[in-house]
This record gives sequence, structure tokens and C-alpha cells, in this order.
Amino acid sequence: MPTRRTKRGSKRTPLRRDCDVLICGASFAGLAVARELAGSGARVLVVDRYEVGERQTSACAAPTEWLDAMGTGASIKQTFGDLVIHTPHITTRMHLPWTFSTFDYPTLCELLFQHSDAEFETAKVDGRTGTTVHTDRGELRAPLVVDCLGWRRVLGSRGYQPVDAPLSRGLEVHPNGASNDLEIWIDRGYVPAGYSWSFPADDEVRVGVGSFDPRVGVKDSTVRLARDLDHDPVRYQGNWIPHKLRDATEGEVFFAGDSAGHCLPLTAEGIRTAFYFGIACGRELRRVIGGRATRETALRRYAAFSARHDRHFRWLLRVQRLVPRVPPQVLAPALRAMSRDDFVRWSFGHYLRIAHPAYARELAARPEPRRTVTAAA
Repeated sequence: MPTRRTKRGSKRTPLRRDCDVLICGASFAGLAVARELAGSGARVLVVDRYEVGERQTSACAAPTEWLDAMGTGASIKQTFGDLVIHTPHITTRMHLPWTFSTFDYPTLCELLFQHSDAEFETAKVDGRTGTTVHTDRGELRAPLVVDCLGWRRVLGSRGYQPVDAPLSRGLEVHPNGASNDLEIWIDRGYVPAGYSWSFPADDEVRVGVGSFDPRVGVKDSTVRLARDLDHDPVRYQGNWIPHKLRDATEGEVFFAGDSAGHCLPLTAEGIRTAFYFGIACGRELRRVIGGRATRETALRRYAAFSARHDRHFRWLLRVQRLVPRVPPQVLAPALRAMSRDDFVRWSFGHYLRIAHPAYARELAARPEPRRTVTAAA
């Protein structure tokens, strides 16, 4: 289990602060928003229950191009050009048109934070009234508020409650070990609807099971897979994973990452989409800070940007629902056909374009003069 490093006791002093931008959540999406606001002149405050980089909640793997584009290449632990997929009847190796890398979570988060000029405080966010955010250390106010707190959507009016929500569930263990293969299992012996994985990361192997059905537990299957691979099931981490896009704005608040459902169905890939939509959110906030838009205009533009991706999310969700229904004897020849180089290049190329790393390099941010930000600025 992760070790808590957050302020306790006498160090947990009252926190009351006014700022221009308040970002709630200090993981992939929140830090991407903060990074995009660097040099804008805005007073940016990031708050999270945990310290930056303290609490890893994913297998921490992403397209290498995204990690490089975000300036976090130094966090990479291992890079893969192939994907090995196992089924009960066939094992196939796909040569990817782009590489995938596992990375060190604390290092990546620290690098993202270093690229921002935001302040950071530890505080548990409990809710809001308008643009006043209530925390266990006091009330924080800002005309621009962003919720990057995860699937619970804390600052929204309608939260999710497992198991009656469009959520997948995942659990993994982190035994010491090494491997050269990035591996996926589509095997109902481990999970009826979902997949299992082994993601090597230099000196450890991240082994886990994800279920598309939130009612199906995955602990026993995770332990069994680890032991099948001759690994000890140690150092557990798990999380709920949204698999349906949600509104990216509500009232006066912007939502990015899991709080907006910015996690791709079928693959449960949410890191690059958190970067992607976090950047988009940050760019809209810069327009407000620079006096080129009102908050209301930014809310509309960002909501529309997120909604334009709905067809991609719906298509992947349809495939997610279809795969468990395919008979195993049919899945094997289908997978063999999909492993052809031309199909892999086509399919993975389209998949990457849903949130392409080139977006991180577009519209390079320029420092803008500091100004007072209001709702109508």
C-alpha cells in the first residue's frame, strides 16, 4: 500500500486562499492543466488529498510519443514495439506502428509539476458552492475551477456509485521481476468480460486484471495470473475506471480526466486522454486569463471540444460490449487476421489519432501579462 506523506496534526493548518485558477486533483489531468497555464501570469493553485506523485492508481503506461511531448521522457522505465496477445487458443504478436512505454509515476508527476508555475497544497476536497470549493482545511475561491479528482466527480451534482455505474474495475500487483514483452490476455478463465495484462517496468512487472462488469471481482483472478506467471502477488493497487464519456462542464466548473469520463472504453487507456483533454482545458483557461474570452465562452468551447469525441468513445464501447460475446473458437482466427501488419498499422493509427500526441505540440503557449481574472473577464 502507498505510504501517506500528506500533512497531519499540527501541520494541517487552516487553508484559505483566493486564486485565479483552482485545479482540484494532482494527477495526469490536473498537472496537464497546470502545465498548460505556465507563463500565463495567472495565480494557479493545485490541491489534492495526496502529495504530487504519491498515490499511483494505474499501470502507468502510455504511447512513448505522448511522454516525450509532455517533457516527461525521463520517467520512462521500459519501451515496447510489440504487443503480445494471448487467448485460450492462440498467442499472437503485433508489431505496433508506434511504441508504448511504462513509466515511474512519482517521477512523471514531479516533472509535470516542475513544468508549471502553480502552487500546491494538500487538502481533501469535499464539494463546492458556486466557485467556492470546500476542503477539510478551509474554503478556496477562484473564478476558474477545474475538477480532476477522478471518477467520483466530486464537484459535480451527480456522482457515480459502484456498482450501478458505467465503471470498469481493475486490480494489479507489482512483483519484482523483468520481461521483454508487453502482454495482454483475453481469457474468460481470468475474467468473463475484460482482459488481463503484464506490463514490465524495468525492475518490476505490473500484473493485473480488469473487468468491464463492475459486479465481477478481480482479486482472485489477479492473484492467479501472477502465480501463473511465477510472480508473487505483492504491492496491490486498484481503481474504478469510467468507460463512458460525461459532460466536460457543469455549472461554473470544468472537468478533465476520469471526472469527465475521459478514459477510452475497451482498452481502459486514460493517461494520454487525461493529458489531451487537460491541455484542451488549459488552453481555454488561458484565453480567459488573457482577456480573449469570458469564462462562459470557455466553458462552451471546452464542452463542445470534449463532445466532438463522443463518437470515438461510443464506437469503442460497442466493441467492448461485443468482445465478451464472441465465442472463443471464433476469437482465435479473428485475432490472427487482425495481427496482419497492414491491419495493425491501420487500426492502431486510427486509435492513436483519437488523442494524438501532436496536439501537445500545437499552439505553443506564450507568456501573457498577469491580470485579474473574473467570471466575465
